[in-house]
Amino acid sequence: MSDTLGHPIAEGAPDLRDMKLGDLATALRLGLKDFLRKPMMGLFFANIYVMGGWLMYLLLAVAEMEWLAITITVGFPLLGPFLAVGLYEVSRRIEAGQTQWARNEIFGVIWRQRLRQLPSMAWVVIVYFLFWSFFAHMLFALFLGPSALTNVTSSYAYLLEPEGITMLLVGTGFGAVFAFVLFTLTVVSLPLLLDREVDFVTAMITSVAVVRQNPKVMLVWAALIAALTFLAMVPGLLGLYLVLPVLGHATWHIYRLSTVSSGTGMAA
Repeated sequence: MSDTLGHPIAEGAPDLRDMKLGDLATALRLGLKDFLRKPMMGLFFANIYVMGGWLMYLLLAVAEMEWLAITITVGFPLLGPFLAVGLYEVSRRIEAGQTQWARNEIFGVIWRQRLRQLPSMAWVVIVYFLFWSFFAHMLFALFLGPSALTNVTSSYAYLLEPEGITMLLVGTGFGAVFAFVLFTLTVVSLPLLLDREVDFVTAMITSVAVVRQNPKVMLVWAALIAALTFLAMVPGLLGLYLVLPVLGHATWHIYRLSTVSSGTGMAA
């Protein structure tokens, strides 16, 4: 890393640093180290995510709406950054030199966030996820027709027809754009909200500024998250028990490596 911006994006927001590709390796290494130091915390939060995914699919199966699982499976990882807030707090404490604490302290920090800006940010993520699900459903119906929505679970041959392949290509393109926009808004905003007393709009603006200042590094980071998450979801979401905690902890370090430390420790 080298120069920093001379002025913060807004009042209370941190100055930004220039990042190098090597910082991504550093963040992943530190993320893995944090997970190994407090593995039960990482597994706990990952289990919520995995069990939530299984429950969602079960409910769709009971309602005979399995076709929705295709779009939800693609959009489900968009909720990951918000669900990793507890991991950010664990990494924040480890970085501050704290080695011993009760689990209830972490849950207490998360519970107190309801009085700050994280709930507003959570609604942004949830609404975004719901909009993506609606948009993906619309693409499905547009290319394959309404009848395919009820028949796709009994025969996925629809997806191998020209219309199905076109739909998958178009949907993948739009999905990548949707995911990157949300990535841009949240890549450092959630750790920032945990660390400092700023409003969620300032946090999102700061996150966008980080991406604009480090486009190459952030593109690679987004690609790494997408690739690792996809590979982790293939074996029935089980790979998320490793990938989610490591990426969650690593995201905290991306925040720290991309901004100038304030030493405020607002969440303590």
